[in-house]
Amino acid sequence: VRYTNKEYKKRLYGRFLYIRKRKRDMTFAEKQKQYADILVTLGVNVQSGQELVIRCDTAAAPFARIVTAAAYTAGAREVIVHFRDDKISRMRYEYAPTDVFTSVPEWESEGMNYYAARGAAFLSIVSEDPEAFKGVDPQKLAARNVAADEAFRPYYERMDKNELQWCVAAAASPEWARKVFPDRSEESAVAALWEAIFRAVRIGGNVQEKWTEHGESLKKRCAFLNEKQFKKLRYQNGLGTDFTVGLVENHIWTGGAEQTKTGVTFFANMPTEEVFTMPHCEQAEGVLKSSLPLSYQGSVIRNFTLRFHDGKVVEYHAEEGEETLKMILEADDGSRRLGEIALVPYNSPISQSGILFLQTLFDENAACHFALGQCYPNTMRNGEKLNREDLRAIGGNYAINHVDFMVGTADLSITGINASGDETLIFENGGWAV
Repeated sequence: VRYTNKEYKKRLYGRFLYIRKRKRDMTFAEKQKQYADILVTLGVNVQSGQELVIRCDTAAAPFARIVTAAAYTAGAREVIVHFRDDKISRMRYEYAPTDVFTSVPEWESEGMNYYAARGAAFLSIVSEDPEAFKGVDPQKLAARNVAADEAFRPYYERMDKNELQWCVAAAASPEWARKVFPDRSEESAVAALWEAIFRAVRIGGNVQEKWTEHGESLKKRCAFLNEKQFKKLRYQNGLGTDFTVGLVENHIWTGGAEQTKTGVTFFANMPTEEVFTMPHCEQAEGVLKSSLPLSYQGSVIRNFTLRFHDGKVVEYHAEEGEETLKMILEADDGSRRLGEIALVPYNSPISQSGILFLQTLFDENAACHFALGQCYPNTMRNGEKLNREDLRAIGGNYAINHVDFMVGTADLSITGINASGDETLIFENGGWAV
């Protein structure tokens, strides 16, 4: 085939661009390495000489090793890894008597509380099978929740007061991947799930710059809402949600990077697309309809409805997983009340992916959501300085649970109402209207 000189140069240049693009493409190992690096430097932001505690499933062990290496490279004093195994945990729930779960051994609680007192950073890597504990006796799961809340209270209190850095992230596993991509082979499903995770956490190129820009965007949303100081929010959509919730006085909207008392910034969730604040736990009226399934402790709750009166769930129903929903709501009085309001546009990157992850870390970043149970004290001015009783007296909820559930849809509208009764449309057709 003969080419003119111009055609030849054009063809040669096209080939050059193709080769250069291929050289730019990151390998799977490079993506994992970059992901591990940002978890260490942006997620928990490990400081030189600081200890890092990693909690993960045995399925995530290979990735945990990469994160461990990244942490030591960043200057960590020591990396402590606590492994768990869903299959062994399920055997324990199936065969051990209920009283086994009513207390937590001192060695187990000390492993968390000791390092929290030393100012360690904490990274949780989720990769569990969403239905690992499906069919397990809910009384045993509830007993474990109550016991763990008490045993790990010193750790939770330091977390609530922003005295330590923490981050929740994810790693693909065969069990989880098969649930998300049931029509694929195991190898293909795991590869697809890893790629979905990489996209959600903005892997590729200058990832630090991407996260800085994303954090600034979330801060702007928070600044607008904090200036408005709405008294309450009204939610409506075609799914059946018709709901009004009050906000505590001097509430603070936050999102993106957080900061410890010593000035260390960190991202508590990777990915994150939300801005969130504290609802008044006695001011909720109406009906909330779930828009996505809720995966909770190895069970999946689908298509559920919650009806609130005076801030409390007074009626509930689920097409699937109602026993698990009952377990959540009946854990204590606070678990029937709200502890968090979070706004996420329906066109968020995770929502646009069209993937149902069956993992709250991802699915909550695909849609607006609420949380039943414990509030975050730092989402109210000086809230972290209050004890439980004083916080509760002004509308902050206390509970042993904090369970996020999704309500956002493509037609969701949210209206902010101020103390004078003036209304501002915040969300329209599932996205920001301001």
